[in-house]
Amino acid sequence: MRILITGGAGFIGSHLCEFYLKQGHEILCVDNFITGQKENIIHLLSNAKFRLIETDISEPIEVSGRLDAILHFASPASPKDFAKYPIQIIRANGFGTYHLLELARKKQAVFLLASTSEVYGDPLVHPQKEDYRGNVNPIGLRAVYDESKRFAETLTITFQREYGVAVRIARIFNTYGPRMRTDDGRVIPNLILNALQGKPLPIYGDGKQTRSFCYIDDLINGIAKLLTTDISEPINLGNPDEFTILELANLIIELTKGKRELKFLILPQDDPKRRKPDISKAKQILNWEPKVSLKQGLKLTIDWFKKQIKD
Repeated sequence: MRILITGGAGFIGSHLCEFYLKQGHEILCVDNFITGQKENIIHLLSNAKFRLIETDISEPIEVSGRLDAILHFASPASPKDFAKYPIQIIRANGFGTYHLLELARKKQAVFLLASTSEVYGDPLVHPQKEDYRGNVNPIGLRAVYDESKRFAETLTITFQREYGVAVRIARIFNTYGPRMRTDDGRVIPNLILNALQGKPLPIYGDGKQTRSFCYIDDLINGIAKLLTTDISEPINLGNPDEFTILELANLIIELTKGKRELKFLILPQDDPKRRKPDISKAKQILNWEPKVSLKQGLKLTIDWFKKQIKD
């Protein structure tokens, strides 16, 4: 296949580029490097089947030759980014999704949207199934991401209905692993870095809010399976094992042999209190479920962060 991956130098995107290259496919990696990092793909640049296109996908994009699939993963995605790049996030998920769907329509390519569990907002239903419509504040600080992803889903399914574009929608829950940005601002990088540096671990709120963490390898396998189906409805991809932030912090302290000192901070506006995917649909349709435990995944992630600190 000839596959275009936007956000291809980002955390998830770079793993996708690597995964499909190993399978012998040709990859067009698109990134404007707002949050993507060239270090994530430098080892791929010498591969004859890999091509880097440095451009902003919120502008129309032209690609010569055939395309078999477009995987749209371009958007800043951490809470830090919501305040730093609000307009860029809206443009990537709005204009970017539209332009890429037009390209998929023109090339008769399969279009896969990287949506997010954030479309559920601060959920009133637990765990979250795909038919839950969410509890999102449309004017809150997180709305630039939450609502633009909801709009991206609307655009995607509308292109399927109106033009017959083959679409897939992956609702991705918290994912972690090597190649996360050290300044990402999300909970796992924050806690690991502070633990490794001997600093107090930041806990927002009382730490009793929950998350479900999926290791990157599991997510990539889920995306690959979703791409090969003919399912246009959203599919949750995440690990249903639920942990409080305090439990996560204590596990990271154990694995890093760090100080057991916590620093409690004010909980950000609209921060979800509970987050857990119902993956019944993924199990049934994709025959997929995560294999890597949080402890296993954290060990691998901590090893990677140690190397980043040394370098």
